[in-house]
Amino acid sequence: MGLCHFALALLVLLEVVAQVDTQEMVRAQCGTCPRACTSINFLLLPALPLSHGLPFSQKQHQVCRDRRLKAGSKKYPSEKTTAWAKYPHRVSDSLSQLTPDTSHPTGVRPDLQHWPESQGMDSLQKQDLRRPKIHGSVQVSPYQPPTLASLQRLLWVHRAAMLNHVNEVWPNLFLGDAYVARDKNKLTQLGITHVVNVAAGKFQVDTGAKFYRGMPLEYYGIEADDNPFFDLSVYFLPVARYIRSALSVPQGRVLVHCAMGVSRSATVVLAFLMICENMTLVEAIQTVQAHRDICPNSGFLRQLQVLDNRLGRETGRL
Repeated sequence: MGLCHFALALLVLLEVVAQVDTQEMVRAQCGTCPRACTSINFLLLPALPLSHGLPFSQKQHQVCRDRRLKAGSKKYPSEKTTAWAKYPHRVSDSLSQLTPDTSHPTGVRPDLQHWPESQGMDSLQKQDLRRPKIHGSVQVSPYQPPTLASLQRLLWVHRAAMLNHVNEVWPNLFLGDAYVARDKNKLTQLGITHVVNVAAGKFQVDTGAKFYRGMPLEYYGIEADDNPFFDLSVYFLPVARYIRSALSVPQGRVLVHCAMGVSRSATVVLAFLMICENMTLVEAIQTVQAHRDICPNSGFLRQLQVLDNRLGRETGRL
C-alpha cells in the first residue's frame, strides 16, 4: 500500500510540473515570453494526452484562454500592456478590433486584409486631399493706421537729398515754394497751366490772379496759416477735385505751392493722392518724399490721419 500511494503521488506531481511547463512553452509560442522553454520537464509533455485526454493543440488554446482570463494578475500583465509594448505585430485579431490603433494618425491599421488591392497610395493621397482644410479664424487687417510719432519718424528718416524750389512729385503735378511761384519764366518753361496757392493773402504769398494776367494759366488761392490749430481739412476735397480736373485737361500741369513748399502745400498734395489716387497716408508720404523733402506740422498730420481713417472705412481697408 505504501508503494501504491507513493506512485500515485509521483504521478500527480509529474502532471503538475508538466502543466506548468506546458503553459510556459505556450506563452513562448504566443509571443508573450521571448525565451524558449529549456526545462528538463519539457520531456514529460508527451504524457499530457494520456493524463488529461486533450490533444496538444487544444491544450495550447486552453492555456492561451486561461492567460487572457488572468489578465489582471500581477504575475502576467495584460495583452494591452505587454503585447503592444514588446510585440505589436503578434496581437490577436480580437484585441486589434477592440483597441484602436493609436500608432497611426489616420486610424488605418497596416494589417487590414480587406483593403482592395486595386487601391494603392494614389487613392490614399486623394482621400487626404478631400479632408476639409482648417481656415484661420483670426483675420489681420492689411493696413494699420499710423500713429503721429510714426509719421513724424517717417518724415524725418526718409528725407530727400536736397531741397529745390520745385519738384515733380506726381506725373504733371509739381510741388514748390514762393520763389518759383513768382518766377514766370520758370512757370512757362515747366508748362504750368494751373497754380494752387495755399499761402494766399496780403501778408503771405500775395500773387493772385492779377499777378498771372496775360499768362495761359488758371489760379486757385487758399488763405491758410502754417499753424497746427488751423483747420486745413476743409480744403482737402475741393482742392483734390480741382487738381484732378486740371490734370485731366490735355497738356495740363499743376503747381501747388506755399511759402516753403514743405507744410501747407505738401499737406493738400498728400490729401489729393489719398482721395483721388486711393493711397494710404503712408503711401502718399513715401510717394512725395521720394522726390521732395516735406514736413507738415503736427496739426496737419492729425487732420491727414482723420482723412486716412475715414477713407479706410469707406473703401474697406480698415
